[in-house]
Parts: sequence; structure tokens; C-alpha cells
Amino acid sequence: MVLRKLCLLALFLVMSWAPAQAGDLTYLAARLDAEELNELQEMAPNVVFLTGLTDEQALARAAEVDAVDAHLLTAEFLTAATNLRWVQSWSAGVDSYLKVEGLRDTDRIVLTNMQGVHGPAIAEHVMGSLLALTRKLPQLHTLQREGKWDRQGAAGATTLAGRTMFVVGMGGIGSQVARRAHAFDMRVLATVRNPARKTKPDFVAQMGGADDLDKFLGQAEVVVVALPLTAETEGLFDAAAFARMPVGSWFVNIGRGPIVVTGDLVAALKSGHLAGAALDVTDPEPLPSDHELWGMPNVIITPHVASRAELTGERRWDIIRENVRRFAQGEKLINVVDKKTGY
Repeated sequence: MVLRKLCLLALFLVMSWAPAQAGDLTYLAARLDAEELNELQEMAPNVVFLTGLTDEQALARAAEVDAVDAHLLTAEFLTAATNLRWVQSWSAGVDSYLKVEGLRDTDRIVLTNMQGVHGPAIAEHVMGSLLALTRKLPQLHTLQREGKWDRQGAAGATTLAGRTMFVVGMGGIGSQVARRAHAFDMRVLATVRNPARKTKPDFVAQMGGADDLDKFLGQAEVVVVALPLTAETEGLFDAAAFARMPVGSWFVNIGRGPIVVTGDLVAALKSGHLAGAALDVTDPEPLPSDHELWGMPNVIITPHVASRAELTGERRWDIIRENVRRFAQGEKLINVVDKKTGY
């Protein structure tokens, strides 16, 4: 076992610095351990993998690179990488990468993401957060830590069963949320990008498009935002949107922080129009330590970790392997982003 690890480490170091040969493709990866590198190299022997490079070293070799992990991409790198054809995001959201000057406007470079990879973990996080809010678990946990047997800590507890959830953006993540909500005996409404091109699943009662947002908001006791951040979605949830939601409803955001106007959310929570909120993303992010959202008893805040799970890592690696295989064979990549729309 020790000898095998040493051999893999030696291979890792060699491949980190291997010069590209004629006819080879070159992939600049930010993070690959020795075993991952070995697995990819066996799958794609015509691809040279560069990894473990500093930013300066990566920039110096940009002209050799055919593919790159998105979090290594900068405007300077993009300018120097004249052979670049593929950028692989390790996240579902790509709004920050599309801000790199020149990436959005070129047809030469394909951008792929991790759409669908994070769905199961994030969906469980959503349901867990909603259960914590509706079952008053934070308040009861505080009493537990104080050693108090006080049944009044559950005052106001309610159920999800029989309520209506509106999933705003039923893509790979939103679909998983909707499926679980249906299992909790909730009525599910959802919006999708192109409703005419998507068959409504059995676990969704009504499915519409962006034009149905206001109509569905008026029916939803729980709203879950699973949208990407684009020019169209930025600031979408403002005072007017919250006012359309029924009094006493709950709001969950696992999309991107700037989709919500934070001040308007705070006002809706303070007024009691919203019963509570669960936020895995915020604007600004990270949320400043003195922000008033931290102290609100009807708010659950997690630091953008909803996707964290062993399963997520496994599903992400499946995408990387499949796209590397396709890249090596000259096949069409999966999870290609429409750079004009941002998802």
C-alpha cells in the first residue's frame, strides 16, 4: 500500500509538470489528488493534466491549455489561453465566471457546470431547514442546552403536510426539492425556463413559466428559490414579491443571495408577514457579523453549505470523469451552459 501511494505520488508530480506533446490535449486542473489524476489519465491517455501549479505558473502555461477548471480562470489567463476550448465549473452557478471579460462573448469556448449534482443534498437541506422552522427546533434546542423541560418552547409549531410549496426554478435542484415536498404531502407549484418543452412530473400540481410567478406566489405558504443569478433574476424577490405571499408564509433561498433584496426580506420578517426564512445564501455574502438577520429568532442561516455531502462529491466526480472522457474523444460535453442566459 505504501509503495502504491509513493508510485501514485510520483506520477502526480510528473504529470503536474509534464510538457504537452504534439497531438495531446492539455487540461489545467486546480485540484486533483494522485489517485484522481491516475484515474483520469488511464481514461484519457491523450490528455496531459497540469495540476498543483501556482497562479503565476498557470498563467505562464496558459497558451498550452485546451481546458481549465473555472476557478482558475481570470481575464488575464483567458487572454493568454489562445487554444482554450473548454471551461469546467465545479459548481452549478456560473455567474461569477461569466463576469470574466471575454468568456460570455466567445463561441470558441464551451462552459460546463455541475447542474443536477447538488440536488439531493440541497433538497434535504431545504426540508431540514423547513422542519426546523415549523417544528420550532432551534427554540427547543436552546431549552435543551439550558436543561429546561418547557413544553411552551413548541408554541406555534405546525406541519408542512397540506400546505402549498412554490419551487421557483425547477431545474436539477428544484426538482429534487419538489419531489421531497410532495412526499411530505405538500401541494407543489413550480416554474421552469421553458414550460412548453418540459413534461409536468406527477409530483407537481401545477407548472408554469416566469409569467406565472405572481400567480403562484399568491398561493404559496412556502417559497423555495432555486434560481441561478442572472440579469433577470437579480433583485427578483423584493418588497412587492414578499407582499404577494400569504401572511405567515416561509421563504427559503438556496439559489444566490442577490436574487433577494435583503432589506425588503428583513422588513417582511419584522412585520410578521413572513413567518420565517431559511437562507443558505445571502447578500452580502459572507453576511457581516453585525447584520440584524443573525439575531432574528425566525431565521435559519447556513454559510452556503447546503450542497455539502459525500454524495455530492461522488456525483461531481462522475461529471468530471464523463466530460474528460468526452473531451478526449472529441464528443459533445454534458451540462453545457447557455452563456447568454447564464445557465
